[in-house]
Amino acid sequence: MTAHLAPAQRSALVALARAAVAHRLGAGPAPHLPADPQLQAARAAFITLAVGGRQRAALGALAPDGPLAATVARLAGEAAIADPRLPPIAVADLPALSIRLALLGPLRPLAEGPPRPGLDGAAVTRGWHRGLLLPSAAAGKNWPPEVFLKHACLTAGLAASAHLAPDARVEVFEVEEFGE
Repeated sequence: MTAHLAPAQRSALVALARAAVAHRLGAGPAPHLPADPQLQAARAAFITLAVGGRQRAALGALAPDGPLAATVARLAGEAAIADPRLPPIAVADLPALSIRLALLGPLRPLAEGPPRPGLDGAAVTRGWHRGLLLPSAAAGKNWPPEVFLKHACLTAGLAASAHLAPDARVEVFEVEEFGE
């Protein structure tokens, strides 16, 4: 994985995500993308939006799709209105909005090693089902890698043992998580 971000870079990305949500809702100007070289590197990301402590949206990209700053802005704006599982974020929600970001390292096949608790996420794909589980989902639960993978399967809407199926694709990736 690329180097972890400094606190100021993390803060800049969280502020960028917040500005992108406000802009998407028509409550602010288009965000300015920081010129920091590390924030311009191509990286995959995952955004989680919560209002009053309750998750309201989550959206991500497992593969880099342009500069990290632009990816964060795009995903945050889209997550605010496009997560089909939950009602969209409203302007009235902005004061209680909190943002979590997960920056993903390169995907590697499960055969190269199981997810490391607290450091790695996992993505399970089988047919049209795909689920992703971030390390924070297991925080404080002391799950061994096998249990973590079972929960990644359940997130995908699959049976808990789907990661063992020959037609399942399981990928592991390092994650840097932070937010408000």
